[in-house]
Amino acid sequence: MSLVTLTINDREVQVEEGTTILKAAEKLNIHIPTLCHFKLHDDRTINDPGSCRVCVVEVEGRRNLAPACSTPVVNGMNVKTNSIRAIKARRTVVELLLSDHPHECLLCEKNMNCELQSLAAELGVREIRYEGKMSTYPTDNSSYSIIRNMDKCIVCRRCETMCNEVQMCNVLSGINRGFNTVVAPAFNMSLSESNCTFCGQCVAVCPTAALTEVNFTPNVWDAINDKDKIVLVETAPAIRAALGEEFGLEPGTLVTGKMVSALRAIGFDYVFDTDFGADLTIMEEAAEFIHRLEHGGRLPMLTSCCPAWINLLEHRFADLLDIPSTCKSPHQMFGTIAKTYFAEKINVDPKNIVVVSVMPCLAKKYEASREEMQINGIRDVDVVISTRELAKMIKEAGIDFVSLEDDDFDNPIGESTGAAVIFGASGGVMEAAVRTAYEWITGESGSPLEFKSVRGYEGVKEASLKIKDMDINVAVTNGLGNAVKLLDNIREGKVNYHLIEIMACPGGCIGGGGQPYIYGDTSILQKRIEAIYKEDKNKQYRKSHENPSIQKLYKEFLGEPYGEKAHKLLHTYYVKR
Repeated sequence: MSLVTLTINDREVQVEEGTTILKAAEKLNIHIPTLCHFKLHDDRTINDPGSCRVCVVEVEGRRNLAPACSTPVVNGMNVKTNSIRAIKARRTVVELLLSDHPHECLLCEKNMNCELQSLAAELGVREIRYEGKMSTYPTDNSSYSIIRNMDKCIVCRRCETMCNEVQMCNVLSGINRGFNTVVAPAFNMSLSESNCTFCGQCVAVCPTAALTEVNFTPNVWDAINDKDKIVLVETAPAIRAALGEEFGLEPGTLVTGKMVSALRAIGFDYVFDTDFGADLTIMEEAAEFIHRLEHGGRLPMLTSCCPAWINLLEHRFADLLDIPSTCKSPHQMFGTIAKTYFAEKINVDPKNIVVVSVMPCLAKKYEASREEMQINGIRDVDVVISTRELAKMIKEAGIDFVSLEDDDFDNPIGESTGAAVIFGASGGVMEAAVRTAYEWITGESGSPLEFKSVRGYEGVKEASLKIKDMDINVAVTNGLGNAVKLLDNIREGKVNYHLIEIMACPGGCIGGGGQPYIYGDTSILQKRIEAIYKEDKNKQYRKSHENPSIQKLYKEFLGEPYGEKAHKLLHTYYVKR
């Protein structure tokens, strides 16, 4: 591709033809404020509609200011990003946005995390000179996962792009015209009425509080302070690789021990690791896969740990409901065991046990509420909070997180292996399943520990594994858009796989909709992934079937993997929605 030369703020730069002014400025480390613009991990521009006009710059020879995010450079172009005309125009744009935005920053869910708020401060906006009618909409709090407050929507279209082009759920779009324009499901229906999967990626990219998670922290505080309740908390593997970011630690810093100490300080009676549930999931999933393989069962088998992709399947691929594993997800399995096996151990009525899950995923909030996720009318998991919500609880309690000493999870259902830890990264569930299935099929110990061909941030990864005389073809996807393409291929018979892992969020659970906001810096996801595999290598046991506490659970309570009792407690079913 040919190069073009241009000047930005009296500095010359060469870039490829077709590059935008914004990207050319980045090459010179020149900052141009943006709001509607954001990028994915591979540095492709995903959202550049030029709709907010915050990034306008002055181009010599042009009458109008140009949006830097969507204006391609041309040879000899002379750009001023810091002219008084451009600066005043940006300030006016932000003032106009604020004139139709609620002025309740102190009470807002995203106070200190709002990009509109930060931009107003950066541009020195201290008053709103434009007054008039403000748009108002009913708040959509119909789901267990996501709240839509369209009074705070600035029509940047980030959520729409993420939902339609990346996740391919096609739930959100611009509706109405002019002053009444808003981004919402068709006919402005509620999210619970739509085909929303509750993956939360729209929440992750929303610059304001138009989209936020349902806050369940008051429920947790109430449970902790109820003297009649025993409150257990379990934490997903992705939490330990991201929670530290909320307290100023470098991305990718493992904070497992500090996290356990903080949870004890908050007041939980028992602190457990969802990784135990992940090891249990592998026992059941590997056994189910081998059973299908040996008895002519439905293949490919798809892992079922991610509730958002299960939601997608039930809404759009109801003819494939027999493909996923019937295993509950790890935190649901943990909840079941906590209210049966562990309840017996501590001699407490399951009705008096409250299980709180700390998850990176907003779809887990919905999953815990599903009718089938209960035993004898008792929910497996009572409350789900996100990584961000846990960080707020720690701050509310006045805990100096960084100074905490490391502590260990409680046992017997807190012990886990490296195979469970890597559930937090794309490819981790597949790798963990293969570590166990390989040994069970071959009858040989010492199976390979690392299957690096299924690791990484790529949208779709494929591999073929030799197990005895069989070539086992596997695939791993992250991001629902990739899942849609894969499921279409399965439906049309274009692919031949034995085992598939699907995760709804980019990078897997480490990029979940409930994780700390990354403000477009998706290199942070790679650092979280590296942290996950670091903890795997430091574990005493790295295969789920080697976990002594798991072995004891089957011996004392469950019987055989994929047996009658295990199937009753740890497996589920799916329905067309």
